Amino acid sequence: MDVNQTIVKVLEEIGVDYVFGGSGQVNASMLLALNKSEKIKTVIIQNEQAASFMAAGYAMFSKKLGVCFATGGPGAFNLFSGLAVAYSDSIPMLAITGYTSRAMRGKGALNESTGLSRTPDSQAMFAATTKKSVILEDAKYAVSTLEELIYTAFEGRPGPVHLHIPKDVTIAKIPFYRSVNVSVPKVLADEISTAEFNKNFAQVLKNENKPLLMVGYGCVRSDAKNILEKLINTWKIPFVSTMDAKGYISEDNPLSLGIVGTSGDVGANDYFHDSKIILAVGNSFAENATFGFNQNFFDGKKLFHINIDRHEIDKVYASDFRLVSDAAPALENLVAYLEKNNIPALENNLAVRNKHHDEQLPEFSNGKLHPGYLVQLISKHLPENAIIMGDAGAHMLWLSAYLNLNKNQIYQNPGSFGPMASHVNGSIGVKCANPARPVICACGDGDYLMAGFELLTCVKNKIPVIYVIFNNSEFNVIKKFLLANFGEQAYMDIKNPDYVKYAESCGAKGWQVRNAAEFEAAFAEALKLNQPCIIDAVIDGDIYPPMSISKV
Repeated sequence: MDVNQTIVKVLEEIGVDYVFGGSGQVNASMLLALNKSEKIKTVIIQNEQAASFMAAGYAMFSKKLGVCFATGGPGAFNLFSGLAVAYSDSIPMLAITGYTSRAMRGKGALNESTGLSRTPDSQAMFAATTKKSVILEDAKYAVSTLEELIYTAFEGRPGPVHLHIPKDVTIAKIPFYRSVNVSVPKVLADEISTAEFNKNFAQVLKNENKPLLMVGYGCVRSDAKNILEKLINTWKIPFVSTMDAKGYISEDNPLSLGIVGTSGDVGANDYFHDSKIILAVGNSFAENATFGFNQNFFDGKKLFHINIDRHEIDKVYASDFRLVSDAAPALENLVAYLEKNNIPALENNLAVRNKHHDEQLPEFSNGKLHPGYLVQLISKHLPENAIIMGDAGAHMLWLSAYLNLNKNQIYQNPGSFGPMASHVNGSIGVKCANPARPVICACGDGDYLMAGFELLTCVKNKIPVIYVIFNNSEFNVIKKFLLANFGEQAYMDIKNPDYVKYAESCGAKGWQVRNAAEFEAAFAEALKLNQPCIIDAVIDGDIYPPMSISKV
């Protein structure tokens, strides 16, 4: 068995059933090993950047490892954007790239990136974008190196890892094979910290100081849904979500206040302002959620913070009580303590609940679809269990404001790194990992144009993602920023193709819609077809998403 075959066997053993990558001279022999696998589907992309985004999407709502691969040098460098997303957003991922054989290094070999003789230093670059980056110099260490890297990807706060394989090592024989062991223990807080945390939170519940629960993406990664619902529903604790946990706990729950922050719900921001106790779980306090890291955000409040990464605690705001722990076990301990000590449920006044962004919007604005109304239509017809992926732009704010998710539906927007087109491609990986769930990518036209050629990848591999393009023919958020701050704008116009013809030329189905009836008919057919589809929704670019004003 050679190194290529070893990699494939290890990935099969740990349950990976999709990998994403591109072809190239250095990694060509790996494609032959993948082609012989009966368990792994290999998705060959149009551009390696897409492979990294797809691998991130594949791991986003699954317990699986996202895997992408590329040839050395330029192919490898195209993976950096997706690795940066995985690094900032806690997504377990393995990138495998080619590397120059030892005898050829320093000579300016094709695609060389050793850092020698004025070649780029890919090892330094990958080390800066992952939890760990390794060069496999000897085939006999292939299994142990893979085992260590996969363990590192899942250990503690998840994230990406990287493996360089020199061209000559890829086909080298390994002396023996053994199964890998990647059983990763959960991060648990120490008993003293847990006891103090639970005791103090129980006391504030007794005092009924309007406590508020903030649900972050760490809860999604920890699979904490059931224990969160028990905490919320048993003790009647109101909750808000971050953008990337929107819908994880049903938004029709009477204790749901929506999203807090700059583009948050008025009721959520009002209740946050009045609350004296904040329980933040799996939350890193992003810029948008804190009104630009407002230094007074937690004034007059006690902050209880649970996070798997000790570096996230006190990073932005000092906590009064903290647990470095995986979200689910920390909440299970807290619930057990509250039950054991017979802590009564709260009697909260949730009059602010009616301040959600749930007003009926007009269908049209300036003769085009109102973007908020389009989101309400999506929400109205969104199937049970659907995953909806936003991308970077104004549409992301419309989605976070007007989507109402309550049937095991969930929404994800680009995280703090936030590259455009990350979810245009990431949606493909999400669908591969969740074949039974409808996956809809709601993206801006600027986003789609950066990566829309991967529609060919969807068609070739029969991956039925539905793209709803918010077509306003401009970079809307940046235009607003320029006008608001400088009174003028430049270079904000976008030239869009005929998306219907484009979809059809790729072998997909396409519609252009300009009113509610057209969208509803197209969306219903797209869901029924179970094939890649584009819905080009022409919207008004002169109306901007709601932006809440902080009261702190």
